[in-house]
Amino acid sequence: MTELLEPATTFCQTPFCADLGLLDADVAVFAAPHGTPYKPGVASHAANGAAAVRKALSWYSANPEQFDFDSMKTIFGEASMVDCGDVPGELNDGEKNRQAIHDTTRRVLSRCSMPILLGGDDSVPIPFIEGYGTAGYNDLTVLQVDAHIDWRHDVDGETHGFSSTMRRCSEMAHVTNIVQIGARGPGSARESDYIDAQEWGVQFFTARDIHLTGMEAAISAVPEGANVILAIDVDGIDPTLVPGIILPAFGGLSYQDMLELIHGVASRATIVGADFVEYVPEQDPTGRGAQAIARLVSNVIAATH
Repeated sequence: MTELLEPATTFCQTPFCADLGLLDADVAVFAAPHGTPYKPGVASHAANGAAAVRKALSWYSANPEQFDFDSMKTIFGEASMVDCGDVPGELNDGEKNRQAIHDTTRRVLSRCSMPILLGGDDSVPIPFIEGYGTAGYNDLTVLQVDAHIDWRHDVDGETHGFSSTMRRCSEMAHVTNIVQIGARGPGSARESDYIDAQEWGVQFFTARDIHLTGMEAAISAVPEGANVILAIDVDGIDPTLVPGIILPAFGGLSYQDMLELIHGVASRATIVGADFVEYVPEQDPTGRGAQAIARLVSNVIAATH
């Protein structure tokens, strides 16, 4: 059984839950700094992302008594929440990392808490989403925000890296719908990957689509009453807001776009979890990207409680 590590600072100074067997909260935040590396032995470019997001908000924007005009509720709504710490990772063992993330997710769900995962790169959502299947969830919708579609079968033989996230999700029996929002510019995808995704049934709303016609169509693509996992690669957000990413692409989603998406989805479906990945604090000396991500996490919590 994986023992989680206590972080230097918990998310918004919430209590640390040292034992998942005693977890008793509506929301459980945890982090996975390490997933499946393309270069074994080399730490993920986003390994320090969760720590930066955890400490990003000051008292006025982290105090649960404060009223938040983004959600029109107190900052976390009525939710009780804890931070369960970090999943320990091995720089040379992606399989072990995946198993630990999967097991942590399943254990959080078994305690009737909503998991929110802070990455780490975009390989960590693969075992996170997989954990819902072994926890008994079926007919899940995965709503991804990302500048890239992540449908590569493999990169240099590695099938579980950060360019393959959504293809691996499409192979999970409990994932029946995928909506992908924010694609723009070049990435690792080939045209054949895009065709494969369309043939599977993915509904795509590019960043250009959103800027031209708004977020309503993308929100409406989520089936009413569905159980939804929000898979947020923060490079889907415009780099003027979140500059700490490895491959900046112009024309991403705005903060208000993200608020509309989060609250719009919550109004028609049930958000059962979320991950926020790919933040690289070393590329963001002002820390404003970490603040934006932490505020979006807060809105997910408030929107669901």
